[in-house]
Amino acid sequence: MFLKRFFTSVLFVSAFLLNAQIKEQSLDSLIEATLATFDVPGISVGIYKDGEIVYSKGHGVRSLTNNKEMNDETLVGIASNSKGFTCFALAMMVDAGKLNWDDKVRQYIPEFKLHDSWVTEQFTVRDLVTHRSGLSLGAGDLMFFPEGGDFTIDDVIANVQYLEPESSFRSEFKYNNNMFIIAGEVLKRVSGLSWEEFIETKILQPVGMTSSKASYNRVTDKSNIIDAHTMTEGEVIQIPHDWSALANPAGGIVSNITDMLTWSQFLMNNAVTKNGERLLSQKQFNELWQLQTPLKVYPNDSYNSNFKGYGLGWFVSDVKGGYKQVYHTGGLLGTVTQFTMIPDLDLGIVVLTNQMNGSAFSTITNTIKDAYLGYDNRNWLENYGSGNVDYIKFNDSIKAEVYAKVKKAKKLKTIPKPEQIVGTYTDEWFGDIVISHEAKKGYTIKSVRSSQLFGELLPFNATTFVAKWNNRSFDADVYVQFTFNEKGEAVSATMNYIAPITDFSFDFGDLELKKKE
Repeated sequence: MFLKRFFTSVLFVSAFLLNAQIKEQSLDSLIEATLATFDVPGISVGIYKDGEIVYSKGHGVRSLTNNKEMNDETLVGIASNSKGFTCFALAMMVDAGKLNWDDKVRQYIPEFKLHDSWVTEQFTVRDLVTHRSGLSLGAGDLMFFPEGGDFTIDDVIANVQYLEPESSFRSEFKYNNNMFIIAGEVLKRVSGLSWEEFIETKILQPVGMTSSKASYNRVTDKSNIIDAHTMTEGEVIQIPHDWSALANPAGGIVSNITDMLTWSQFLMNNAVTKNGERLLSQKQFNELWQLQTPLKVYPNDSYNSNFKGYGLGWFVSDVKGGYKQVYHTGGLLGTVTQFTMIPDLDLGIVVLTNQMNGSAFSTITNTIKDAYLGYDNRNWLENYGSGNVDYIKFNDSIKAEVYAKVKKAKKLKTIPKPEQIVGTYTDEWFGDIVISHEAKKGYTIKSVRSSQLFGELLPFNATTFVAKWNNRSFDADVYVQFTFNEKGEAVSATMNYIAPITDFSFDFGDLELKKKE
């Protein structure tokens, strides 16, 4: 079905207009084809250009359960696009004289501690929001992801000291959500308001984002809100909303196309609202989009970029050899979004979806950008579509091979016996994981602190099992590899994902599990 949809969609997409304007009908056709190609139930798209909204529309359905139409007022969790709001709020506190970007974090959170004592003392507010901590990609995300854990902000602050760095401090870009969660706590302590209260009363409301909320659980009217969806074992299904309020400073805001276009207009008007109110000084506004942590630019870069990197809550780069681009993406389980601005062209592009396939928003955003930048038709739909097919095939082949070996492993005589591995294993920051065994049901694995992480534990070979989570929408099955002592008793275990499609926030690789006596 997926392959048929892809090739059919490519055949029927009309050529996109390559001038400094967008033909609505051509864009409609592209979005409809994108829905079909990537099996996305609903997408809403907005374009702001030269002081006007030139496109604002929803396509498809907001939920496969109710089949109600997606529109530009449909609420979607914007996920990590919230990070720009967190940094804007901190910049407001700098303007108010309540903090400086280069203040040490311990000045506001004395209990803050990282693995290295010197880094702990040197770590600044700026370091919290620029992904240069040295921690690995997504380190510690299991404290809030998936939803249902019992971790608190105090736990996050206390536990980051147990996360071992992957690179030296300030040397590399390593995306990290927990540092933004801690930045939200800094905001709370200096402003006297919770992150949610500050974002809504000091930013969303003055800017005019009247439908947006700082958290999913603060949305009281859910009559026009998406359901999340994901591809699970070859089929797109509707899944529950999944986001812990603990991580709101990293990705909690819920918004829609109408409000995000208002945000775009506000930002490109140098942080001045439609009512003429300046919310941030020009100095601090400029600071947000300054390059803080560089990223590599490769020779075959699609937009002839000279630089790329991360600012304060924003990715920044240049496109077509000189136009500054400010952008971010966001992803929750079942939702991905993209927000792009090219201030030099007074251009803003917003794409919100209800299925976790980033190729869909990239297809739409890049095609729109190309129209305004003057590129020839580069067939993003076809390129991303074929790449998406290949990527899914690749991951499926890995999983099929693993489970074929699991099936054969039942006959192996070298598989450990229950008394060798059953018990409670603990990690310093994630807590306990319990491995049990029943004669008829076999092995099970369960996290004590993260309620959704439970499932089967299936033999793979003499030292390794496969954790097959009961919630199949996670697509995050992992190897569990045991280390044994001289008596053949397991003393520790590590976990690593099976397929690269696994979301990086399932950071099982950071766990160092030791068996309790």
